[in-house]
Amino acid sequence: MQPSLDKLRKFFRLEHENGYSNTAIIGGLAKMLDFWEGEARADGIQEEIIQAVVQRLRSYDGLSSQSRADALKGLWKRIGETYPETQQKSQPKPRPVQPQPQPQAQAERPPGQEAQPREHKPRPIAPPRSEAVAGARTSATPAALDAKLTVLQGVGPRYAETLARLGMHTLGDMLYYFPRRYDDYSQLKPIKNLFYGEQVTVIGTIQSVHTRPIRGGKASIIETIISDGTGAIRLTYFNQPWLANRFKVGDAISVSGRVDQYLGRLVMNNPDWEPVEVENLHTNRIVPIYSLTERVTQKWLRNLMKQVVTYWAPAVADALPDDVRNSANVMPLGEALLQVHFPDSQEKLKAARERLAFDEIFYLQMGVLRQRRDWLTVDGRRFSISDEWLDALKKSLPFTLTSAQERALADIRRDLDSGKPMNRLLQGDVGSGKTVVAALAAAIITSSGAPPAETSQAAIMAPTSILAEQHYRNFTRLFMDSVNLLAGSRGQAPVNQTIRLLTGDTPDSEKEEIRNGLANNTVKIVIGTHAVIEQPVQFADLQLVVIDEQHRFGVEQRAELRSKGTNPHLLVMTATPIPRSLALTLYGDLDISVMDEMPAGRQPIHTYVLRPQERERAFTLIRGQIKDGKQAFIIYPLIEESEKIEARAAVDDYETLSKEVFPDLRLGLLHGKMRPAEKDEVMLKFRDKQYDILVSTTVVEVGVDVPNATVMLIEGADRFGLAQLHQLRGRVGRGADQSYCLLIPTHEDATENERLQALAESNDGFFLAEKDLQIRGPGEFLGTRQAGFTSSLRMASITDIKLIEKARAQAQAVFEKDADLSQPEHALLAEALRRFWGEGKGDVS
Repeated sequence: MQPSLDKLRKFFRLEHENGYSNTAIIGGLAKMLDFWEGEARADGIQEEIIQAVVQRLRSYDGLSSQSRADALKGLWKRIGETYPETQQKSQPKPRPVQPQPQPQAQAERPPGQEAQPREHKPRPIAPPRSEAVAGARTSATPAALDAKLTVLQGVGPRYAETLARLGMHTLGDMLYYFPRRYDDYSQLKPIKNLFYGEQVTVIGTIQSVHTRPIRGGKASIIETIISDGTGAIRLTYFNQPWLANRFKVGDAISVSGRVDQYLGRLVMNNPDWEPVEVENLHTNRIVPIYSLTERVTQKWLRNLMKQVVTYWAPAVADALPDDVRNSANVMPLGEALLQVHFPDSQEKLKAARERLAFDEIFYLQMGVLRQRRDWLTVDGRRFSISDEWLDALKKSLPFTLTSAQERALADIRRDLDSGKPMNRLLQGDVGSGKTVVAALAAAIITSSGAPPAETSQAAIMAPTSILAEQHYRNFTRLFMDSVNLLAGSRGQAPVNQTIRLLTGDTPDSEKEEIRNGLANNTVKIVIGTHAVIEQPVQFADLQLVVIDEQHRFGVEQRAELRSKGTNPHLLVMTATPIPRSLALTLYGDLDISVMDEMPAGRQPIHTYVLRPQERERAFTLIRGQIKDGKQAFIIYPLIEESEKIEARAAVDDYETLSKEVFPDLRLGLLHGKMRPAEKDEVMLKFRDKQYDILVSTTVVEVGVDVPNATVMLIEGADRFGLAQLHQLRGRVGRGADQSYCLLIPTHEDATENERLQALAESNDGFFLAEKDLQIRGPGEFLGTRQAGFTSSLRMASITDIKLIEKARAQAQAVFEKDADLSQPEHALLAEALRRFWGEGKGDVS
């Protein structure tokens, strides 16, 4: 057994004997990574195993005892599958963990804060540690920054535990706990000068506080009026009744948020607020506002931050090489950390944020470039086909390919014949015909003119069983109609035996049959959900992996599927149109094919924004369409009414719609809290016309084709992002009939909402994606694949094309000069890059 694995085994055994208390190593198991990573690489341990260990141990401290036991057991099992020799020595079985009595500690508290009764709440998941932040941690970092927070005056064990909930465990973590916003006392705006739509901070004195019940007393609204001597503005808080006791007439508060309009008067809805600290009022300074947790006040945390940041920020080593920093014209790291917490001016704050954002994009680009290089260094099997074969295949299809489909197919054909593994993202608008292109790619892999026994296999993975079943139906229909499409269609086996569906619901006997067929190469294409990557499934010759709606899958699931073949070709499909800036930043390791053309015969969807009081007009349209034999969706932002959010909810309105609005029609209900089998049953009944109307939350955003549905009514439409609204709209308009999308916002004044108006004006997903990126930033586009990135992208905005291009250019320059970062001047950069990419983000494709 390799020494590094033996060492790991000993630590795991000791941890087991200690009852999974994270005491096998002083400072916790994660401390061993400082030396173990290097030893494991020196021993030649596979990189994916090293990254799995790093990921598990980094998160180990935040787990419950039982979860720790499960994590170590699962990790050791995975190591054993790769290195069987590690299992020769018996691995202790995790024992049931007994709850440990917690010692009572005297609660230390900040000056002036009263002790509060301790609330027993589940501990929230803390944000990523500073090690995951770009350039935050290298061997040149002062050791003192690893010190626990109890070294600070006024912070005992209880307060250290409270700060840990905010993600601060060490002094180094505090440097990277950035303010969520700032109150700029040097540029306060008088209330009389406010304009509709502005994002502002104002200070005023509370004049009045009123509570008003709504929804028959089920909820309430707090209305507060503040004045600064130049004017007054109304603040509205929905269903937060405790604020009535917090707001006292005569108190000065700072309020930050967007200026809205209601009945011609300016208001602010649910703005952030803080009590004004009198000493800040006349300083003309920019004051940081941090996210808090219970028992921590803004003033106390700010004083603590001041103590740490002013002393330690200048001591932080800058991993960015001098030539890169000078060329990019960015602020030194120590100064940026100081200015981002306690800025001297708006200009200094902007420069500090730019430096920290630059680091994030730069490290992201370095990793993506390295990933692409690594992928291109391995060989992939070549699949060559003749023009005649492909033309015959296309002629056998029941429709003509669009020019966008032809381009994408040409890209894929070129990749498959390149001798390198394909690594392509196929992005196409809703309904643009991506499935056909994927099916043709599978045909090339599984036919290629070879005898059936020698042809390769393809796996198509979908996020839900209902989508997998849809792909299965489409594939079998296409292959059944096509000449010479599969080896099986040349008489050796029926199409329904060479293409199989494998989901969690597949009966065990059929699963066994499919697994045997994959192992002996009689099953050529398997379409399914995560069941495709489960351990018993082994392929004889997997050469193509197609992942649909890839943002629904985690990195580990994709890696698992890819590991079942020898450098298989990878095709990733998404219906989310991704703007160029985002694609460059987050998908730089993938080649991209764009399908921006709809199949012939599709009519544009007519989209209208209605005021809430015009809801009956929408119902009239739905009744008319159903009378003509069509179906409708009604979508809600919430499952059930929320105490904090003023929006309509699916479950509550389903009752009203069924009994009062559409008593003569058949309604189905679909939401995320239902079990997968229940969701599938409801969706299939809707598809099979057993329901006239489907009342649902956004779980239908990616779902089954229902060509008969012609109306999409979206309630609370202002609560959705533009990309999400476009995805929802794409559930209708899939047949030849005219379809409609009706948008009803929460409030009448939201009918002017920029997103809703954009959607009403355009059916072009790529135009809308760019628009959404401008309005909201990257959140709508970032799914599971990017979750690892965005946890570390604390400062960068993907809309800042200039910054992205600057960071990308600098990363490419460094990469071209020293791809392995082996030169002495890049030593710290190499360490920082490993840290940044070491939090489970290694496989970004």
